[in-house]
Amino acid sequence: MKIALLGYGKMGQVIERIAMERGHEIVLKKDETNSFEGLSNADVAIDFSVPTAAVSNISSCFHANVPVISGTTGWLEHYDEIATLCAAKNGGFISSSNFSLGVNIFFELNDYLAKIMSKFDSYKVEMEEIHHTQKLDAPSGTAISLAKGIIENSSYTDWTIENPEQNQIHIESKRIGTVPGTHTVTYNSSVDAIEIKHTAHNREGFALGAIIAAEWIVGKQGIFTMKDVLNLK
Repeated sequence: MKIALLGYGKMGQVIERIAMERGHEIVLKKDETNSFEGLSNADVAIDFSVPTAAVSNISSCFHANVPVISGTTGWLEHYDEIATLCAAKNGGFISSSNFSLGVNIFFELNDYLAKIMSKFDSYKVEMEEIHHTQKLDAPSGTAISLAKGIIENSSYTDWTIENPEQNQIHIESKRIGTVPGTHTVTYNSSVDAIEIKHTAHNREGFALGAIIAAEWIVGKQGIFTMKDVLNLK
C-alpha cells in the first residue's frame, strides 16, 4: 500500500516507521515547506497535521481521489463542508479524535458506563485529560468525544471547562511535560467514586490504529468511524 503522510511531525515519523514495518511505502511526506506532489500516487493519505492545515489537506485528497484518515483535531467546525465534499467526490474518509485501539475500546466502555450511571442521580461525572505541553488544543479531541458519549447516553446536555451547571460535564485539561495522553472519567458521590481511565504509554498506539484504519478504507467509499474498522457496532 502506498501512503501519503500529511503532517510530518513526531506522529508522522512514528506512522512512517510502523507503516514501513508493515510493508507499506511512503510516497509523500507533506509539511508546511513542500507541495502535494506525489499525492496522486497514493492509495490512502494519513493526516496528522495541524488544525489550520487539515481542511486543505483533506480537500486536496478528495480532489485527487485519495481516501483520507484524519487524526488532526481542532478543525471540526468545518466538518460539514468536508463531509459534503467527500460525498461529491465519492471519497473515503475516517476522522477520529483518537485512533488508538485501546482508546476506542475505552469509548465503548465509557458509553456503557454512562448508560448505567444515568439511573443514579447521586453520582456526578467529571473528566480530566493530561497531555504534553506541545498539544495545541484543549480540551483534547478525545476528551470531547468521551463527553459526547456520556451526553448521548445520559441526561447531561453539554460539557464545559468552566464551573459546570447542573447538566454540564466539567473537563479539566492539564499540559505536563511529554505525557502522550491520559484520560479519566470519574463518577463521584458522597460515599464513593467510580473511575475509568486510559493511559497511553507512547505514540505508537495512535499510529498503529491510524495505519489499520488506512489499510481498511482502501477501496471503500463513504464516511466511516473506528467502530466500523474494529467491528464494534
